[in-house]
Amino acid sequence: MTHAMRIIGRQFVMGRTIDEAVERGAEAERKGYRHSYDMLGEAARTMADADRYMASYGNAIDRLGAAEGKGDLFARASISVKLSALHPRYELAQRQRVLEELAPRLICLAERARERGVALTVDAEEADRLDLSLDLFEMAAAAPSLAGWDGLGLAVQAYQKRAIHVIAWLADLARRTNRRLPVRLVKGAYWDSEIKRSQEQGLPGYPVFTRKASTDLSYIVCARAMLDDPEAFYPQFATHNAQTLATILTLAGDERTDFEFQRLHGMGQALYERVVEQSGRGIACRIYAPVGSHEDLLAYLVRRLLENGANTSFVNRIVDDNLPMEAIVADPADVVRAAEPKAHPRIVLPRDIFEPDRANARGLDLSDEATLDRLAADMAAAGSGGWEAAPLIAGRKGEGRPSAVFDPADGRCQVGSVIEATATQVDAALESAARAAPGWSARPAEERAACLDRIAGLLEANMARALAIATREAGKTLPDGIAEVREAADFCRYYAHRARKEFAAPLELPGPTGERNRMSLVGRGVFVCISPWNFPLAIFTGQIAAALAAGNAVIAKPAEQTPLMAAFAVGLMPEAGIPGEVLQLLPGDGATVGGRLVADPRVAGVCFTGSTDTARAINRSLAAREGAIPVLIAETGGQNAMIVDSTALAEQVTVDVIRSAVNSAGQRCSALRVLCLQEDVAPRMIAMLTGAMAELRIGDPGLLATDVGPVIDREALDGLEAHVERFSREHKLLYRATLPPETAGGTFMAPAVIEIDRFDRLEREVFGPVLHVLRYRADRLDALLAAINAGGYGLTLGIHTRIDANARYIAERARVGNVYVNRNMIGAVVGSQPFGGQGLSGTGPKAGGPHYLPRFANERVVSTDTTAAGGNAALMTLGDS
Repeated sequence: MTHAMRIIGRQFVMGRTIDEAVERGAEAERKGYRHSYDMLGEAARTMADADRYMASYGNAIDRLGAAEGKGDLFARASISVKLSALHPRYELAQRQRVLEELAPRLICLAERARERGVALTVDAEEADRLDLSLDLFEMAAAAPSLAGWDGLGLAVQAYQKRAIHVIAWLADLARRTNRRLPVRLVKGAYWDSEIKRSQEQGLPGYPVFTRKASTDLSYIVCARAMLDDPEAFYPQFATHNAQTLATILTLAGDERTDFEFQRLHGMGQALYERVVEQSGRGIACRIYAPVGSHEDLLAYLVRRLLENGANTSFVNRIVDDNLPMEAIVADPADVVRAAEPKAHPRIVLPRDIFEPDRANARGLDLSDEATLDRLAADMAAAGSGGWEAAPLIAGRKGEGRPSAVFDPADGRCQVGSVIEATATQVDAALESAARAAPGWSARPAEERAACLDRIAGLLEANMARALAIATREAGKTLPDGIAEVREAADFCRYYAHRARKEFAAPLELPGPTGERNRMSLVGRGVFVCISPWNFPLAIFTGQIAAALAAGNAVIAKPAEQTPLMAAFAVGLMPEAGIPGEVLQLLPGDGATVGGRLVADPRVAGVCFTGSTDTARAINRSLAAREGAIPVLIAETGGQNAMIVDSTALAEQVTVDVIRSAVNSAGQRCSALRVLCLQEDVAPRMIAMLTGAMAELRIGDPGLLATDVGPVIDREALDGLEAHVERFSREHKLLYRATLPPETAGGTFMAPAVIEIDRFDRLEREVFGPVLHVLRYRADRLDALLAAINAGGYGLTLGIHTRIDANARYIAERARVGNVYVNRNMIGAVVGSQPFGGQGLSGTGPKAGGPHYLPRFANERVVSTDTTAAGGNAALMTLGDS
């Protein structure tokens, strides 16, 4: 593999070091070409990485300055810089920190480049970081130390719908700072990721054009604007498309040479021989020349392969003998003008990626400042406390003495109050639900489904209020809160879809002549839904939606820690058409409410998500009852592992591990608990992981910049601290975060990484931001899998590898509910499932077989239980993420 990488790398990479690259580029420069050198490294995950990349760029600038003589700045070799390589938290959520720390780094490199006579271009980034990149570029352009220097440039991606507006903004910036900006116009290299990310997040649309011809047309429009403003721009047109190149030459006219073309090293040689070497016109071409070792090469190579492998790319189509030349060189304006619809018909909006009757849940773009402003105003209007929860029986609010509910991020702050149900109220709820169940089951499935669809819409419409409660009652960060609302809406629409499909009409079965056999699914009766605090809206709503869809009446018992969210959700449901008699809410403690409900013979089934011990207690209670055998669908915890072999990309492993083990303060059922590292790569992986964890921000979950909020309560915190204290003594503490002073009033847990020597050292699930690391030898993989399987049911398993055979081998032998495979083929997740996202899985009976609910970047694996017992349908169930 290493040998193959070196062979391919030589085609696309100029050299392993800047010295080697400059020496190799000398021949092309004698033919009239220029170079822009790019030091490979897609992104820094730690500050040590950022410092290393910073030094690499500085060294390259010094080397280029020493190699070049005096003369026209634009005729000399230049440097290309990735902002993502200069700071480990280059993202909009960390905007203030990035502006304070990254901007000085960029300015420092630019000052160094100016001193050495080397132009510097800031490379393009993904759409969700465009605003941030422009902020940083503006700060550099306005720096007094760079005044009057025309060497500061920017790459602009024409496939983004904002490209022409970015050109207009840059023209204004050039005038404000009295400079001429070199602008590298590219078509864009992350199209697949931009499409997939928008679909996963449920955004209103796409930041990029969905038709290739539209991107080509956008490129020409931007090129015309740049050529028309020579005082503001030194245009640099990066393209391998002969039609685009010819268009630009036509737009420029026969006399102009105050611009250049650019091509990638290893591509476009034949095309630019005609332009640079044979035309005699004096048109310049700069070669984008990556520099780095094969270890840093993979992400860059895959991006090139994605570009050139696309069936719409010019370099692909030009070698297709079946395509007429007229089609290859068609004017994109004519193609776009003739296209109907203008958007690609096979790339539907993110809202419409599922079945025709099931919309994708609406999300929020947290990289858009206008969206953030609206969200902040809406959350402020929703309030920060004063919420109430109480028993709701047959549509009427129960009375009692309220107890205070406090903010886990600040235990001094009361956010609401709850009235807990009494034994008398439990009995009243059972009586009401038992009376209502037959009528609800008799309602047409379409009516029940329509109610669930309306609930989903109401959840989306009231997202700001849900986020406010999730933040202040459950300590959820804003991204987690949005995912919570979307998951709840997805549950409702999913079960509405299943109800229409499976309950709408009886199934006619074949039989002897003259005999009719008909199978129908109807509700079982009363279902008790007992939900956890870690997903107080998503699992709470999902359990209820499943039971209602199947025709059951529901008594919902929320977690004691999160009654306010339950009251919010149930409060929306009458507006959606759910009768008060069909859905009862009983907040309260497990013994008074849960125990009494489970023991009552009127309960036909229980849906439970929580601890294994509680599930066993419920199971014993149900089994001890006389009469009909009730149904129990339980999802419980387990030791979720991730296996990382020696081929895995450390940067992507780090991202996924932190996302799974630490985000949500480790309080997901699917959170990573044991990271299994092949011992060959363990030291480097651990160093990068702990360095990245040191960059996390712990604090108020209501702030966008916060990565890790509080754990749910003092009891949970004490248990976690006791575990870390014990395991630090008995094993090896690799890393422990430091809590900032502002966390003193809340139940915050400093994330910890602990190395263990055996998988079975863990006796039970540790439900918090504590990651256990286990090294394994490659020849002991089977023993590792045996240990994982012996640990009991695992909800999820992550696999990081570049070898498909390894992924298949592990997946076939692991006894877990979900397997997420990251093939580590590109820095952004494309075509793979990042471990620990908002994936879904059920742990109940699987008589109906698994059903898959695709979520693109995060494929949700869903188990549906339609077990028939005596002609009745059991609850269809999904687990949580």
